[in-house]
Amino acid sequence: MNWMWMHRLRPETGFFKDTMAKKSRTYIWQFVIGLGFLSGLWTAIGIDPQEMILNILGNAAGSVYSDPAIRFLLLILPTILFILSILGAYKKGKVLGLISVIVAYFAGLSILISTITALVFLGIAIIIGYLATNRRLAKKLTGT
Repeated sequence: MNWMWMHRLRPETGFFKDTMAKKSRTYIWQFVIGLGFLSGLWTAIGIDPQEMILNILGNAAGSVYSDPAIRFLLLILPTILFILSILGAYKKGKVLGLISVIVAYFAGLSILISTITALVFLGIAIIIGYLATNRRLAKKLTGT
């Protein structure tokens, strides 16, 4: 058996640090900014791009294949996608991750009112999102 790759698993090589940084970066971009901040921004503007896309798809599907089941599927699809996004955020960030998504949502909502406030909320959400994915650091800070 070849054990040459085992040096990568030692903490002093930086492998764990790089993995945690990548995990945090992915979580922050995908859930905090993507799900939280942009959803709040679209709500503040009053546009729902997902609804617009599904409406266009529904009209196209209705003209090609006029089955009521297809129309019903396109009506419940946004709810299913939203639930899957929330479950994904919880799976990767637990409760602290969901809090970061909610704070980012409020940052998106408040961007038209006060840009400074929105940026402060977004910064707080990013820090909470980083702590949510870095479990060892969160345990040290919370004492659990």
